[in-house]
Amino acid sequence: MYGILVMLGVVILVFFLFQGFGDPSRLVMGQRADAATQENIRKELYLDQPKWKQFFLYLNDVSPIALHTTDDIATKKLKGFFIGGQTKLAIKAPYLRRSYQSKKEVSAVLMEALPGTLLLATAAMFIATFFGILLGVAAALKKDSWLDTSAIFSSILGISAPSFFMGIIIAYLFGFVLTNYTGLHMTGSWFDLDETDGHRYFTFANLILPAITLGIRPLAIITQLTRSAMLDVMNQDYIRTAIAKGLPAWKVTWKHGLRNALNPVITAITGWFAELLAGAFFVEYIFGWKGIGKVTVDALEKLDFPVVMGSVLVSAAFFICINILADLLYGIVDPRIRLQ
Repeated sequence: MYGILVMLGVVILVFFLFQGFGDPSRLVMGQRADAATQENIRKELYLDQPKWKQFFLYLNDVSPIALHTTDDIATKKLKGFFIGGQTKLAIKAPYLRRSYQSKKEVSAVLMEALPGTLLLATAAMFIATFFGILLGVAAALKKDSWLDTSAIFSSILGISAPSFFMGIIIAYLFGFVLTNYTGLHMTGSWFDLDETDGHRYFTFANLILPAITLGIRPLAIITQLTRSAMLDVMNQDYIRTAIAKGLPAWKVTWKHGLRNALNPVITAITGWFAELLAGAFFVEYIFGWKGIGKVTVDALEKLDFPVVMGSVLVSAAFFICINILADLLYGIVDPRIRLQ
């Protein structure tokens, strides 16, 4: 229920921020469009209706449960289940309208970019989670040693450095200056085209630099959270009891210690993963990575507001779904939470 209310708030905000910027009929047809053509486009986009009615029509389009006429279903090529006569109750995929520039459906534009963002976000979070937990546990077990001090210092640097700054430095250093040694490039998407048949093929090399850049800040935060949580957990009575019983050190650390220290870490992991899925705008733009972030920046440059609005709604949906997943993971990792 909270998720539905949040999505409704995002829809309201997006609509009133972007609807009415410029003249969409001119954005679609250009400055030389004749009056009759502009009027037809305004009617197609409901711009001839009062603002409140425009909003409810937009809400009806993006809602998965809505009312649509038979003409609407055919014109917009809606996909889903439809019940009724001329006006049907629709359970459908949200209709995000069409791009002003490419005339393609916004959902199709975003779905083309989504695999790139999913791949980049997953790779970045894998790097951040694996190395962050490993460094955090090591720093907690070796408290006040050089390893602990180095982990804290490095994590502070990682948190302090903005992603766009690190992206420029890493792209220039490893993708340009040292490219003969690294074999990496400053820009490149997750696929290349075969010169013979034109088919796409995955290029792992282009993933390395943007994934590392995007993973630096969450890695630093996960390291600090893991260290702090582990220090707190390792001082608990049940840990001392497990040690007194003669359990192996690795079992005490990883099974009893880390599992009970993971709740704040899960919050960080899911929160950052949602943010990265929502679109790593600057990193994708710097590295020329074809994802939702780059598509959104390009759309803003071209005043293609339906694409921008659609990307914001998709990003918000990701945040809500990942937060719900985090709540479920809490109960799996720590059964005590299910009793509250």
